[in-house]
Amino acid sequence: MEAKFHGTTIIAVRRSGKVAIAGDGQVTLGQTIVKKGAVKVRRMREGSVLAGFAGSTADALTLFDKFEAKIEQYRGNITRAVVELAKDWRTDKVLRRLEALLIVVDREHSFIVSGNGDVIEPEEGIAAIGSGGPYAAAAAKVLLRHTDMDARAVATESLKAASEICIYTNDQISVEEL
Repeated sequence: MEAKFHGTTIIAVRRSGKVAIAGDGQVTLGQTIVKKGAVKVRRMREGSVLAGFAGSTADALTLFDKFEAKIEQYRGNITRAVVELAKDWRTDKVLRRLEALLIVVDREHSFIVSGNGDVIEPEEGIAAIGSGGPYAAAAAKVLLRHTDMDARAVATESLKAASEICIYTNDQISVEEL
């Protein structure tokens, strides 16, 4: 049986006109942690768009490149870029084999994009993917409802909470903010 790279956790949180995206640093192959400090979030389009991935690293890097090309092609229109990426991802013979999920955000929009053609604009200002995504999203909902923490702090603390529950998520956190 082939060892598989397992998930990660990426969360995007919006609050008070800011959006932060955070990702843990763990890379797991089978039952082994092979890296603790991977960076799975990045800035694009001269810093106006943020993206994070969960899934196969090579696949995600391919998708980052494809998304960057789409965002340039559609002159920064993130909505059009994610829809076109999802279409290509679902229908292209090579791309449809890619195993990853993306979160992409700009100042106004947050999207989760999958290879099934899904383009989801989540509610409540929270988008989360990966093996620890549900834990991070639950923590973020509580923090947004019951604290005055800013977007960056909520994203970071939510990811820390997920790292205490999900064995494929660690507390080596990278955060980007708009």
